[in-house]
Amino acid sequence: MTRTAVKPETDVVEGVYLCTSLDLPDLFGDALANQPGVRLYRPDEVPDPSRIRFALVWKPADDAFNAYPNIELVQVIAAGVDGVLRNPSLPDRAVVTRVHDAEQATIMAGFAGWHVVWHHRYMGNYLEAQRSKTWDRTTIKTLRPPSEVTVGLLGYGLMGQAIARTVASMGFPVLTATRTEGESDAGVTRMSGADAVSRVAARSDILINILPLTDDTRDILNAELFAGMPKGAALIQLGRGPHLVEDDMLAALDSGQIGGASLDVFRQEPLPADHPFWSHPRIVITPHEASVTSPQAVADALMQSIRELDAGHRPTAAVDKSTGY
Repeated sequence: MTRTAVKPETDVVEGVYLCTSLDLPDLFGDALANQPGVRLYRPDEVPDPSRIRFALVWKPADDAFNAYPNIELVQVIAAGVDGVLRNPSLPDRAVVTRVHDAEQATIMAGFAGWHVVWHHRYMGNYLEAQRSKTWDRTTIKTLRPPSEVTVGLLGYGLMGQAIARTVASMGFPVLTATRTEGESDAGVTRMSGADAVSRVAARSDILINILPLTDDTRDILNAELFAGMPKGAALIQLGRGPHLVEDDMLAALDSGQIGGASLDVFRQEPLPADHPFWSHPRIVITPHEASVTSPQAVADALMQSIRELDAGHRPTAAVDKSTGY
């Protein structure tokens, strides 16, 4: 299909911030203020909605795009795009792009590596011993070397590859589940096919989820998957909240089938104060901050997508709407 250029050579291309949960102008306004050829507005400050050609978004309202008939580009401020793709007012013509930031992937990899160590070394026991002033060196007899502890990884995109390299460099064998065959990094065994997720989980002493959210991956962390894992295995959930069937995980924890869990994403965010996850002794909670994107990285990603679209090219960071990533 023939696409109209985002902006004429001499004009400023105008955009809008669309978000229901964050103050995007406060977070990204400074990084975008000096970018040549673009101007962004808060929705209530838009002088002419017909001139809006792009949107910078995170969790936009269901009707957020209705006011802007000429939007061609929707830039998400992070890697997760499922909420935008499901938005009922998203125009079919609009290209959705996300941030591909190597620094963000490195931050995510460090976070995942920390949790791998947490579960491998049972660090929660040390905190409990400190509270009770107990000098207890139990791991001298029980610690398994990293080479005997398999870490499974669900997903092998930009984030997944960074995590795999980091964990493998720590001496852990890494298995990764992917939809398709392909090359993998040193120390990483790639498993593909329709049953790759269950095969990886069945061999994982520590399982890290970093999958995108699609119809196929929704509820994928469920009782059947947990039952097939080694008894006492740990879960590190960094993907999307709807991947996890929460009651199934609680049951697996209480039975001992799952030995511990690190959770950074949830079905409802913020996590309600009365949610059982808060007080469970074998769950570590973080508030959806496994990785963050710098304002400059968001600004750079947006400008690259605008330039590519203006040149008549599909942006390199564009999302395939049919697959969700």
